[in-house]
Amino acid sequence: MSISIHTSISAAVYENENVPLRDERRKALLGVRGLRKRHGERLLFDIERIEIATHGAYVLTGINGAGKSTLLRVLGGLERAEIDSLRFQCDDVLRVHPYPRRLREAIVYVHQHPILFSTGVAHNIGYGLAMRGVAKDEIARIVREAMDWAGVAHLEGTDPALLSGGEKQRVALARAKVLQPKLLLLDEPTSNLDGAAREQVIELIPTLVEAGSSVVIACHDRDLIGLPGVQRMKLRDGRLEYR
Repeated sequence: MSISIHTSISAAVYENENVPLRDERRKALLGVRGLRKRHGERLLFDIERIEIATHGAYVLTGINGAGKSTLLRVLGGLERAEIDSLRFQCDDVLRVHPYPRRLREAIVYVHQHPILFSTGVAHNIGYGLAMRGVAKDEIARIVREAMDWAGVAHLEGTDPALLSGGEKQRVALARAKVLQPKLLLLDEPTSNLDGAAREQVIELIPTLVEAGSSVVIACHDRDLIGLPGVQRMKLRDGRLEYR
């Protein structure tokens, strides 16, 4: 793995040690208290608190079946759970199910196996912007920049069904990035990749933090877990441990 990956993500999360952190980076982006999730009679997890900082980078680890993907979907508002209280950007969220619009637009979840429309790479990346009513010429500009960022410009008109796993993951990251999420939830982004494809995806992740997103990555990837500047959260026996 290149040194630039380690350097960039550390710089994205921390200021120079001799310079105070900017006020915005001290703030909690998302705070959850009393989060419980049940599957039937089984209590999958009972988490006292979750704190996600503005411009924070986190990895979420745990054994298979611990509930990592489920927790990401709950935080993304895609799955119900019992929640005592939720604060977003220092404001109480009174309606948790479904999320209010400002949370739906601020939090983006990227599935381990991204589902892409069969209409082409550019259309996939720009779809969310179109749904938000962004002008076509502005969408075209943003999508071109995102394709260059993700290294998929040469695939613009390609049928997504013909893309490799790494290419699909990079398209999915570009589709998420253009929405400028405050919180980006990545579910095992490198789990089915190896070699160059895996490294290409890893190299994109620090730049998402640099662009202004807080990022939580559910993973088993040791290179992601070991990145400097990334805090580890571990799901163990239904509890969340910070390391």
